[in-house]
Amino acid sequence: MKIFALSDIHIDYEENHKWLYSLSEYDYKDDILILAGDITDIIPSLSKAFEALKLKFHEVMYLPGNHDLWTYRNNIKNSIDKFNIIKKIANDYGINMKPAKFDSVSIIPLYGWFDFSFGQPSKELLHIWLDFTACKWPYDFDETKITHYFISINEEFLQTKNDFIITYSHFLPRIDLMPIYIPPSKRLLYPVLGTTLLEEQINVLDSQIHIYGHSHVNMHVNKDNRIYINNAFGYPSETRITAKELLCVFEL
Repeated sequence: MKIFALSDIHIDYEENHKWLYSLSEYDYKDDILILAGDITDIIPSLSKAFEALKLKFHEVMYLPGNHDLWTYRNNIKNSIDKFNIIKKIANDYGINMKPAKFDSVSIIPLYGWFDFSFGQPSKELLHIWLDFTACKWPYDFDETKITHYFISINEEFLQTKNDFIITYSHFLPRIDLMPIYIPPSKRLLYPVLGTTLLEEQINVLDSQIHIYGHSHVNMHVNKDNRIYINNAFGYPSETRITAKELLCVFEL
């Protein structure tokens, strides 16, 4: 049994959609897919993707990314309601959004958001970052409260023990996962990439591997004796920073 990692499929792009549905229905029948968010914000498309993926893999482990929680193209009150709708749809199709144990390996989702712990947003970022308008939240929610809402979901998972632990999140747990070659013009996005609270929870679990997404920059690095992996599929134009293929991260 192999464990594959992938994130940021963004199947609203035709090229990405074709790739997903062209995956073999036989080659991965005994394998696990960790899908670290950002499939689509459109509910019917998400349902069809869940159905297709469940037919291709023995187990699909998933949590939503920021795009998945957008509400502006859905008649849904707010992004918390959409999160709960996604959980129900995932359950209906047999997609796992909770920790799972596979013999000596446990795979644990860590929910999150961005809370500006990687830096304060500029006026330009506040203007261009679509999450600020495409998502809707309860009236008293700011970025800190949104992040704590999702982070608190993880608390019941933090007692998990096993010989080998793989954690995964959509958002980055530490900003030094971004490579040094990122140009200054792109670094204005750093405040919305994640939260340091995720790293605190990863440390409690003491996972050997952490999978993440969101940045669309494929990485495989060792920091503080832990492997961090981003295998984002990304947008069609992102051919230099994404591999656009499944990545086996562990084999049982």
